[in-house]
Amino acid sequence: MASLSEGKLYINGELRGAAGGATYDVLGPWTGEVVGQAADASAADMDAAIVAARNAFDNTDWPSNGKLRRQVMTKFYELLAQNRERIAELVRVEGGGALGGTYGPLVDFPIKYFAKLLEMYDSLEWEKDLGKAEAWGGVTSRMVVKEPAGVVGAITPWNVPVYIAVGKVVPALLVGCTVILKAAPETPLVNAILGELAFQAGFPPGVFNVVTAKDPVTAGEMLVTDSRVDLISFTGSTGVGKRIMEKGAPTLKRLFLELGGKSASIVMDDVPNFAQLIGAQIVCFHAGQGCAYPTRLLVQRSRYDEAVAILEQAYAAYAPVWGQFDEITNIMGPLISKRQQERVMGYIEIGKNEGARLLAGGHVPADKGNGYFVEPTCFVDVKNSMRIAQEEIFGPVLVVIPFEDEDDAVRIANDSVYGLSGSVYSGSDARAVKIARRIRTGTVNVNGGLSINVDLPFGGYKQSGVGKEWGIEGFDEYLESKAIGVGVAA
Repeated sequence: MASLSEGKLYINGELRGAAGGATYDVLGPWTGEVVGQAADASAADMDAAIVAARNAFDNTDWPSNGKLRRQVMTKFYELLAQNRERIAELVRVEGGGALGGTYGPLVDFPIKYFAKLLEMYDSLEWEKDLGKAEAWGGVTSRMVVKEPAGVVGAITPWNVPVYIAVGKVVPALLVGCTVILKAAPETPLVNAILGELAFQAGFPPGVFNVVTAKDPVTAGEMLVTDSRVDLISFTGSTGVGKRIMEKGAPTLKRLFLELGGKSASIVMDDVPNFAQLIGAQIVCFHAGQGCAYPTRLLVQRSRYDEAVAILEQAYAAYAPVWGQFDEITNIMGPLISKRQQERVMGYIEIGKNEGARLLAGGHVPADKGNGYFVEPTCFVDVKNSMRIAQEEIFGPVLVVIPFEDEDDAVRIANDSVYGLSGSVYSGSDARAVKIARRIRTGTVNVNGGLSINVDLPFGGYKQSGVGKEWGIEGFDEYLESKAIGVGVAA
């Protein structure tokens, strides 16, 4: 396994170590061994980043100079694309990415999306003329203008760090905000390279800052509670999202929160490719560490037993492939950490105790060394009231639930505190879309279609979050709208 270089902080236009030279070990999830060191920022380091971002927003032309922003961000994109292989190595070694998934959602998608975000920025409407109107005895000429929201604290997770960083940092910087990117402790190095590339791109000091720290709480809470930070953009667990909302309340912090999910995939009994479709439902990509992953499989009871038999065969067939570092067809590696491995195994025990039937997996494999692996796991005969059906496991665990008819499927899918994503499959597109419209989630995939892309808004209902990322709506998260009325002489 490769040894990665030391990650540095990027604050006020400088690449530097943390105060006192503090670093911490980065553990590679494939082996559980040290693969590099990252700067371990102190409270003083985070304060320096906040001061720099505040000064850059208040006292430079970054918020008003769209030509400069476009130029610097284009260079940033070019450097990101040129460093594709280096970033891929970091995503694999540090983040546990499998080779079959790395050159896709983990690396190539965010690079491709960056280019598209640049195009979308060029089409943004910054002013809208609403014409004249009579009110209060006079005539007013009205306009609405958009302005950057201010200093942004972007707090990213460890599962898809490049993807999420691009989704937050790029729109915020393009519209004129300044940004402090606070990396997840588990994946500091792939975030540190963003600071390195920003340095090479020639960002003005303080416009973009990258902070890494071993402590998962202190640096992030400084961003959330500090009145000099105008907006928090957070992706992570619902529990942490609630804490951010609470801690940000005293300063009325503007928040974007993309949180947990327990998405349902509904398979009606009239799908024409039933065996192929069911076999593709196993939860394995990136070890199930995705908030929008459909981890509840709902199958119409008339074909439920058939589906269970197909799943049993599918899991058995995948067993020899997963967990291999250099296998190009493999899309499942380890979980990110020992803590996450123990969490997932704890839920597997919960499922057994709740009376669900373990169809496949359910163990820490004996042939994978000291990495943080859990076998692809499937529970059948699950009731939606069980904890394994209600709580986000964030691991390679699929639960299979039978339903009677359309109404029952919708009831089960909506019986969740989450509302992030979902899927519907039917032999009739019209029938599937009708069901999709009844599901209380932010995105729904119908008959193999994909509702997640750079130009589509992504965000959840209920406890899956607040606000939207990606799409034009993703730019709007970092903009304020100002109404201006000019009196018209009689």
